[in-house]
Amino acid sequence: MQTCLVVDDSAVIRKVARRILEPLAFTVTEAENGAVALEQCLRALPDGILLDWNMPVMDGYEFLRSLRKLPGGNKPQVIFCTTENDVAHIAKALHAGADEYIMKPFDKDILIAKLKEVGLLAG
Repeated sequence: MQTCLVVDDSAVIRKVARRILEPLAFTVTEAENGAVALEQCLRALPDGILLDWNMPVMDGYEFLRSLRKLPGGNKPQVIFCTTENDVAHIAKALHAGADEYIMKPFDKDILIAKLKEVGLLAG
């Protein structure tokens, strides 16, 4: 079973993502900010990460840069999930090592499509 870490300061977004991911046979863990997510990744790297941009303590961009420096930190497939939709934010996220990018609000079909694109779901 694949693992997915959902990193978002919104408990509602984490719950929505969990309800989409668990029926797709993902084991889901959650973190409310990048610092908590990084601690979890130091213990065990997930297969995929659904990552918010704007969070307190450590934002998604800082987290992603830190993740990619860890041993094996290039392995998790990272999908940035945010309300930031300008080209500069998208380019910055991809340059930092994001594998894909989706806009909030997202739905099941959008998330499944992105999971297939990054190879976390058979398609």
